[in-house]
Amino acid sequence: MSSIARISIFVASITFTFAALFAQSKDDDAAKKKPLPPGVTRVKVEFSGGHDTEGVDKGRPVVLIANALGVKPEVFREAFSHVHPAPAGTQPDPEQVRQNKAALMDALGKYGITNDQLDKISNFYRYQRSKGEMWPTKPAVAYALVKDGKVIGYEVESGGAGYSSAPTVGLPNFKDAKAKAELSFGKDLDHNGAVSSITLPDEKQK
Repeated sequence: MSSIARISIFVASITFTFAALFAQSKDDDAAKKKPLPPGVTRVKVEFSGGHDTEGVDKGRPVVLIANALGVKPEVFREAFSHVHPAPAGTQPDPEQVRQNKAALMDALGKYGITNDQLDKISNFYRYQRSKGEMWPTKPAVAYALVKDGKVIGYEVESGGAGYSSAPTVGLPNFKDAKAKAELSFGKDLDHNGAVSSITLPDEKQK
């Protein structure tokens, strides 16, 4: 067998292997979804928004930062009230940086937060809004369960991360499908600010 023939067979084998692995991955994803009752179909949810902040926070995702540090948002807000940020578009001088860090640690240290933790979380959620940037986010993936043209429930496949406010839940061709996304927060940065569930209006009243 010639060298060219051997190379062709090898390439074909690799291509087949990757195709099989990709197909298996799709099969695995499909298998993770629970079987549906007769007559029920899934419709993918379209999320929008979900990155609003409180006016007092001036664009800082305080709810995410605070929960990542393990404290309540109001605790971090109080701590940050002692900080004097440099004007927008300017760099703070070293002494100002030192004073701001000391003020934060004085307020947060009593909650067991270390300087390294504060630096890690602050750097992770740092962004420049003036440049159109956004702190790290990961979109959620969810589906509406539809039967006889009506939404009867929702299931969240992946909660995403980085939501600072509840995103709007939308469904193509279902203008009247109203629902509320619920968020969960925690120290795990990969899941902090994740969509934990989606509820129908009548479910909230039960």
